[in-house]
Amino acid sequence: MNIRRLGWRNLLSNPLNTTLSLLLMTFGVGVISLLLLLNNQIEQQLKANLKGIDMVVGAKGSPLQLILSSIYHIDNPTGNIPYAEANKISKNSLVDFTIPLSFGDSYNGFRIVGTTSQYPELYEISLKEGRMWSRSLEVVLGSTVADVHQLKIGDTFYGTHGLVEGGHVHDDYAYEVVGILKSSYSTMDQLILTNSHSVWKVHNHETIDDDHDHANCDHDHEDDHHDHANCDHDHEDDHHDHANCDHDHEHDHHDHANCDHDHSEEVELSISEELSIPDDAMITALLVKFKSPVGFIQLPRKVNETTSLQAAVPALEISRLTSLLGFGVKTINGIAYIIILVSGLSIFISLYNSLKKRRYELALMRVHGASKWQLVKLVLQEGMTLSLLGAIFGVLISRLTLFFMTFLMDQKYAVSSFQFNLINEEFWLFPIALFIGIAASLIPTIQTYNINIPKTLSNA
Repeated sequence: MNIRRLGWRNLLSNPLNTTLSLLLMTFGVGVISLLLLLNNQIEQQLKANLKGIDMVVGAKGSPLQLILSSIYHIDNPTGNIPYAEANKISKNSLVDFTIPLSFGDSYNGFRIVGTTSQYPELYEISLKEGRMWSRSLEVVLGSTVADVHQLKIGDTFYGTHGLVEGGHVHDDYAYEVVGILKSSYSTMDQLILTNSHSVWKVHNHETIDDDHDHANCDHDHEDDHHDHANCDHDHEDDHHDHANCDHDHEHDHHDHANCDHDHSEEVELSISEELSIPDDAMITALLVKFKSPVGFIQLPRKVNETTSLQAAVPALEISRLTSLLGFGVKTINGIAYIIILVSGLSIFISLYNSLKKRRYELALMRVHGASKWQLVKLVLQEGMTLSLLGAIFGVLISRLTLFFMTFLMDQKYAVSSFQFNLINEEFWLFPIALFIGIAASLIPTIQTYNINIPKTLSNA
């Protein structure tokens, strides 16, 4: 007697009950699996985008907002800070390096960020094509920006005031694409990078005429701790062998240095070489890396207590954020567990009703030589099959949901890389589903084992 084949036939003979049980189990497991995948992906993205950044310095406000806006670029900045004051932090002996960020403009929703060439290097991202910027208004695109807008080397575009679409277009200054970064599955894929002087140059006219306060980020030779070359007035003091600048103070009202470059030098020039720093230079944030753990103890408190700036530690703020997200995930997981339990109840009802209808059939099987344990195996097999199939379908449904989410979400906010293979947290879903199937089959199994053959046949 083939118990396995008979069990499949029993399930197929009750399509409505079988389908309902499968759907409930599939939905419950699918919700939990989807949440586990998203939670795992979010945590990986949060940690990956930190890239060893120990502290972020910005304007007073919400520390979490400062972290989200400066590292993940998913919130508005807390304001602008004087570059001269922020740069004092770079001279602290506990600081390894700092990276200034200036932003406030965008292109079709993608942020334009003024920074140094050390910023993409921090994420270990290389160029897919083109070169790094060598002068103002030259930009390097993240892979997502280039793909969404089909931009290529040599294309130009205008920035828009604000971090969302629909702002005032700075049509007096055109950005030129000179490089495209490789895909990194990080926030860098959604950014447009340029030197900080580009941000200052675009907003200088606005500052004079419209009295707007935009972030300006410039560097001088004395304050540059990132090993970038600056143009000097004295050729004898040029220790970096870069192009020298001829200055005419009578005609240069913005105190900018104008350099003569050849093509090979342009590729190597850093962002701080074309212009001098204006007295009122502003930046949006400063990313800081410490030399030792002592910096975590001393510097954040020192900055917050002795300056007008705010220092936020990404590790602490992200820990708070994930705890908030974890509360929501646990709540939804609780609902999913309830659904799984209801699924187990549905399997129990399905097997119990099926057993009542098949009592005469089971009694005949005993008469024709089937043992009690064969009947027990038959009922257990049906319950376990329903629960395991529901778990498998639930895991598959969660993957399909993630796949379609990539098409429904805005491309600049969509997660770049989903985890489609099983993660460690998902493996226990199968034994849980199996346990629920066995528990749901327990009462019908006991009734099958204790079936009274003469009474059942006489009442048929």
